[in-house]
Amino acid sequence: EVGHIFQLGDKYSRSMDTTVLDEAGVSRTLVMGCYGIGVSRVVAAAIEQNHDERGIIWPAAMAPFQVALLPVNAHKSQRLREATETLYQELLAQGIEVVLDDRGLRPGVMFNDMELLGIPHRVVIGERGLDAGMLEYRARGSEANEDLPLDNAVEGILEKLRQA
Repeated sequence: EVGHIFQLGDKYSRSMDTTVLDEAGVSRTLVMGCYGIGVSRVVAAAIEQNHDERGIIWPAAMAPFQVALLPVNAHKSQRLREATETLYQELLAQGIEVVLDDRGLRPGVMFNDMELLGIPHRVVIGERGLDAGMLEYRARGSEANEDLPLDNAVEGILEKLRQA
């Protein structure tokens, strides 16, 4: 049940002396109803329809963020922190809703958390990727990672968002 209808009858319209003229010009008390949609029910229905064993798979229009940016072992590398911050700011400047996981946790924990939360697109940045000039990309519903060139990262991510 996502929406609801309540028939209120004339309880409130009588108490407020609210009337209308019918087609014959006779004054009639209004019969009222209210109609609504439960926001929390919409969210629950979306999750029920869009999940797997790892967690939520948000529809793009409902996702709390479009992209999760996950730096691997950023606490060990100033270069990685700077590259991550640069990419994060560039994504924000393009109007992309991005969450930066800067908690300093193990990669597997970060990956699992982002799958559980259902962020539609995950971008991983690490030292090896920086050395190779690549980022690791994965769509939430996908089983495979893809390499994205670091020097064209924002355009590549925008393209992935358009394809979704």
